[in-house]
Amino acid sequence: MKKFASMPRPHWSNWDAIEETEEVLPGIWSVSTASHGGLILSGERQEAMPEALRIEGGSYEEDVNWSHVVLAFEAEFRAHSNYPAAYVDLARDCVRSWHPDAFTAYTGEAVTEEESYVLKRRRAYQVCIGELCVTAAWGSWAEWVPEGKTGVVGSVIQSVDHLGHATYEAARQYALVDARAYEARADPASFASLDAKLIDCPAGMTR
Repeated sequence: MKKFASMPRPHWSNWDAIEETEEVLPGIWSVSTASHGGLILSGERQEAMPEALRIEGGSYEEDVNWSHVVLAFEAEFRAHSNYPAAYVDLARDCVRSWHPDAFTAYTGEAVTEEESYVLKRRRAYQVCIGELCVTAAWGSWAEWVPEGKTGVVGSVIQSVDHLGHATYEAARQYALVDARAYEARADPASFASLDAKLIDCPAGMTR
């Protein structure tokens, strides 16, 4: 197992002014700010990151990207008494669920839709490419929405990226749908699946 050198305490982060720090392994600092945090890698550590898991800049935010670092240096984390097996297993699960393509590229292990929120979302949106789908909604509190209805605006899905985020056509359509049907909707919700009734653009809104 390669030995890495320690690095000086970082004095800046991508997220805000650093308030708390801890060097969790040589060359890997955990930092916290008033708003966010994550792991900051030394140049040596960043260079050793596998291409599939590497994020440019060497900063790995605390929501998801931290797990890339733990997976990349899994053997070290497992050998360290401060990190139980459950911590490393959580990192593997996190990469598998949120960055399935990176997980497969690095480990060679296939990821199923049941194991990955992103794969489920990506598939759901891919199926709806070319369909008019809801992008925003208003309840009956809005002046233009009758009781028992939900007002919706939507656009046609053009494409879906690797994280399951859709790109929509610029043109928008407005409609009324049954409020109960809207509450029980799938994601994404197509106008067709909601039996949406198209209406003119409500007063005060622009297409």
